[in-house]
Amino acid sequence: MSTPHGFKSSLEITHITTATAIIDIDGVKFITDPVFAPAGTEYPYPTTTLRLSDDPAIPLNTLPAIDAVLLSHEDHEDNLDEFGRRLLDGRKVITTPDGAKNLSPRPDVRAVQPWETLDLIAGGKKFKIIGVPAIHLPGGECTGFIISTESFGHAANGLPNAIYFSGDTIYHSDLLKMNEKWHIVAAVLNLGNAHVPTDPSKPEDKLQITMGGEDGARLVKELDADVLIPMHYQSWGHFTEGEEDLIKIFKQEGVEEKIRWLTPSGKSVKIF
Repeated sequence: MSTPHGFKSSLEITHITTATAIIDIDGVKFITDPVFAPAGTEYPYPTTTLRLSDDPAIPLNTLPAIDAVLLSHEDHEDNLDEFGRRLLDGRKVITTPDGAKNLSPRPDVRAVQPWETLDLIAGGKKFKIIGVPAIHLPGGECTGFIISTESFGHAANGLPNAIYFSGDTIYHSDLLKMNEKWHIVAAVLNLGNAHVPTDPSKPEDKLQITMGGEDGARLVKELDADVLIPMHYQSWGHFTEGEEDLIKIFKQEGVEEKIRWLTPSGKSVKIF
């Protein structure tokens, strides 16, 4: 894929599991939603039991040095498990207000509100991290993130280039506000069209809690993003769309040329 207009950074992404990936920007390594439990791990909830079917592609103890953690929410084990919590100790972490409170007294966990901008120095490089509203499960906090830095340059329309990591969210119209201030060069989206029961007595009644392929394609077209990077569609039973489904949907929606697939083997994929 060609480098976006004005973009003067390198971007590589290493997928580890589900929503866990290393986003490498000019050698500075962010990790998203760290989960490192082994296959077979189960988490019982009042309305369902979450079951993990795959090992992480990279074990926790062989990770490269991580400069910062982008944690969309801390209260669900498929986004932060007991192994991932070890990774947070002594590191820069940005998450929701409730998450920052629950993760205290770690010294460098910061909360970001929707559309709030935080200045972050990671790996000796200056970044701006912007909170993006996410709608996940009722009553819980979740956030997406925009990452911007000077070397991303500006798009042809004059807006600063940025990377978007959705976190766990369904599609909602507030996401289009990104178009007002940024040009999204790469949208890293948590897909899978995840559904969970809301009432233990009515397991057939399920609530959508993440985007599906049609949602992701719609959002990328509306944002006019350069690249869509799908994640979060493997390894858990509450996902209803896998890779084969997404391939068909993206072709039907006419966005297949924008897709950059990550490998499940933990190998780095160069985006730009």
